[in-house]
Amino acid sequence: MSKPTVVEYAVDRLSKLGITDCFGIPGDYAFPFNDAIASHKSIEWLGCSNELNASYAADGYARIRGASMLCTTYAVGELSALCGVMGAKAERSTIFHLVGMSSMRNQHLRKAVHHTFGDGVFQNFINISAQAACVHAILTPDNCVYEMERVIATAMANRQPAYIIVAEDLATRPITGPAVTPYSEPKSDEDELKAALDAALAKIQAAKTGCILPAFTVSRFGLQAELAALIEASGLPFATTAMDKAALSEGHPHYIGGYAGKYSAPNVLAAVEESDVLINAGGVLFTDISTAAFADNIDPAKMITIGIDYTQVDGRIYSNVRMRDMFVELTRQVKKFTDVKLQRPEPAEVVGGPDDPITQESLSARYQQFFKPNDIIVAETGTSAVVCGGLLLPEGAVYHNQTLWGSIGWATGTALGTAVADRSRRTVLITGEGSHQLTANEIGNYGRHGVKPVIFVLNNEGYGVERVLEEYPDWVYNDLAPWDYHTLPAALGCKDWFTAKVKTNGELEAAMQKAEAADTASYIELVGGKHDYPAGLKLVGSRSYEMYGI
Repeated sequence: MSKPTVVEYAVDRLSKLGITDCFGIPGDYAFPFNDAIASHKSIEWLGCSNELNASYAADGYARIRGASMLCTTYAVGELSALCGVMGAKAERSTIFHLVGMSSMRNQHLRKAVHHTFGDGVFQNFINISAQAACVHAILTPDNCVYEMERVIATAMANRQPAYIIVAEDLATRPITGPAVTPYSEPKSDEDELKAALDAALAKIQAAKTGCILPAFTVSRFGLQAELAALIEASGLPFATTAMDKAALSEGHPHYIGGYAGKYSAPNVLAAVEESDVLINAGGVLFTDISTAAFADNIDPAKMITIGIDYTQVDGRIYSNVRMRDMFVELTRQVKKFTDVKLQRPEPAEVVGGPDDPITQESLSARYQQFFKPNDIIVAETGTSAVVCGGLLLPEGAVYHNQTLWGSIGWATGTALGTAVADRSRRTVLITGEGSHQLTANEIGNYGRHGVKPVIFVLNNEGYGVERVLEEYPDWVYNDLAPWDYHTLPAALGCKDWFTAKVKTNGELEAAMQKAEAADTASYIELVGGKHDYPAGLKLVGSRSYEMYGI
C-alpha cells in the first residue's frame, strides 16, 4: 500500500479531530493542499469571498466544533487572513492554517517569483504568520508525521491557532518519517493537582459565602458539564462578564446575571465583589470592555483562579494543573453552601408601541423574545454586542462576540462558520452596517453553502459606536455610503431568502414572525436613529477618556 503524500497525511490527520469542512481561497502555491482537501472523502471545501472572511468563518466553526481548518496561499493569501487568525489567538479559537509556498528549488535559487518582494527571500512572511499562532511547522516528507502531532498537541492544549506550511514540490511527495504516538489531552501533575486542591478546598471551607465567575475558556474546552456539576455540588451562584456571556447556559437555575463592575445589578455586584470566596473558573480576563471600562473592584485575596493549565490560590501558582481535573476533583470534595440566595435576572421589558420607530431600547426585548433554546447567537462588536450583552438567553443558547480582539466585520464571516459547524441549530447574526460593509460579500456564500441563518442588520447612518466614543460624533469619518441592505441577498445570489426592511416595532415583529416561519434564510434591515445609542454604550462612552488616561 502506497504511503500518503505530505498534504494528504496532514489533511487526513486534521479530519480525525472532527473537522469536516475547510474554509479558504485557492492559490497556485496552495494547489496541493486544495487538491488534498477537495479529494478527501470526509472534508468539504467551502470557498469564501476573501481570506479575511475565511479566517472569520474558521473562527466561528472552531468555537462550535473545537477546531477548524483554513487554507490560503503564500504571502498574499495568508497575510490577508491574519487579522482573523490573530483574533482567534486572542480569543482561543483553534484554527489550523494550511499554507502552500513556492518550491524548494525556487527558494534555493532565490528566484524572483510572484507573491514575493522579488528579492529571493522567502522566510519573511513565515515569521509574520507564525506570530498569529501558538505553534508552527514547515512540513517535509521526513518530519510530517512527527510535526503534525506536535502541532496538534500544542494547538489543542492552548485552543489557539497553528500555522502549517509546505513547499509545493515537497507537498506531493510520500511521507517517510516513522509513526509516532497520536496526540492526547495533557494531564495534570498529580502532586501539583493535590496541592492546588488542598489550598482551594481550605479557602472554600473557611468561606461563608461564595460565587463563581465562568470564563469563555470553559466553552472553548468543552467543559460546560464539568463546571455545571461543580456549581450544583457547591450550591453557589454564577455570573459572567461580557466576554464570557453564556459560557454556561443562562437557563441554569444558578445563573444570576452579567457582571460589569459597579454597573452590575445589586445582587450580582454583591455576589461577585463581597463574597468570602470567588472562584474564577477558567481564567476570566478583566478587560476594558468586559468590566465596563475597569469598573470592577474585586479583592484578589478572595479569588481562586482555575486557569487552563494552572491554579492560583493566595498568590501561589500551581503549575501543570488542568482546568478539567480541578473541576472534577472540586466537585467530588467541595462543601455545599446552604444559605444561598439565587436571584435570577429578569427578562428585558418590552417598550415601544407597534407604530413607534425602532430604538435600541425597543429592539433589545424583541431580540430576547425572538431567541430560541439552543440558538447560536453571533453579535458584532459595537452596539450589537451592547444590546445583546444585557439579554437573558434561553436554555442552551450560546453567544459569541469578539470582545477582546474587537475587529469590526468579524461577525458576518463568523456566523457562516457557526452555521456550517452545526446545521441542526439556528444561527442568528446581529450586526450593524458599519461592520457589515466590511464583510457583506460573504452573504453569497451563505446561500452557496446551504445554511439558513437569520440576519439582522442595523442601518443607523454610520458608525454608531464610534459616534459615542468620539468627542465630535458627526465628523465625516463616522459616515458611511448608504446601502440598500435588504436587497443584498438577491444581488449576491440568495434570491429565495426572506428579506425585509423595517422602521417600526410593529414591522419588526411581523418580520420576525415571517423569519420564524420561513424555510429559507432571512435577512432583516432595521432602520434606527443616527444618534440613538444603547444605554450601556453611552455609559462606556462617558468613561472612555478616563479609562484610557487621556
